[in-house]
Amino acid sequence: MSDSLLSILLGIIQGLTEFLPISSSAHLLFPNLIFGTNDLGLSFDIAVHFGTLIAVIFYFKEDISLMLQSLATRNSTFPREKKLFGLLVVATIPIVLVGFGVSDILEQRLFNTFTIALSNIVFAILLLLVFLQRKENLRLVDLTFKAALIIGIFQCFALIPGASRSGTAITGAILIGLTLKDSAKFAFLLSIPTILGALVFLISDINEISLNYSTMIIGFFTSMLFAFFTIKYFLAFVDKIGMIPFVVYRLILGVVLLALL
Repeated sequence: MSDSLLSILLGIIQGLTEFLPISSSAHLLFPNLIFGTNDLGLSFDIAVHFGTLIAVIFYFKEDISLMLQSLATRNSTFPREKKLFGLLVVATIPIVLVGFGVSDILEQRLFNTFTIALSNIVFAILLLLVFLQRKENLRLVDLTFKAALIIGIFQCFALIPGASRSGTAITGAILIGLTLKDSAKFAFLLSIPTILGALVFLISDINEISLNYSTMIIGFFTSMLFAFFTIKYFLAFVDKIGMIPFVVYRLILGVVLLALL
């Protein structure tokens, strides 16, 4: 498989799986397991992550604009937006602290296909249990800082490859009683500082001399396009489809990965 075709494939995978509760790390294993493809390098990872970041920022540009306006004024013109910004900050703190604490372990890359498949199955079952016991008695405007902290703690499990950042955040949000749509929206907004932090971490670790700009550009635009429409349609239909299809898919995915070992 050519690098250009691989960059399209990986860009699609990253764009689709970054925001769905199905684990991007598990899906990114398939090109290598099936086709024996090469690693396009850390610079390509940065490009596709940047693509998904731009997509989520563009989709929520109005919410972000109002939050920034709320910070620029001292009066209570935007009380909900100011509170939402604070909630996102609180929910981001746990993964920042834990990420720095376990950074040395993460750099050792101790996880493999088996552990990714296993964590994919475990966190799919956790999502199922929480979803089946859901109450959905809170809206985003009702979210407290304590509840945001709980969601942030759940998001820390995303540091385990195969857990799914979106999946863990949505699991925490459903657990504290948020509606499915608001759980997804908060998880997507929470991805902005999280992905930004991951980009800083990746950039600080880059040591490549030669950069393949063509694959980076292809990966960036592909991941951005697919991420945008993933966010759009997931938020539009999450109330109707629920979490069961994603749980079933992840269980099958985990079993398939184990079978390919």
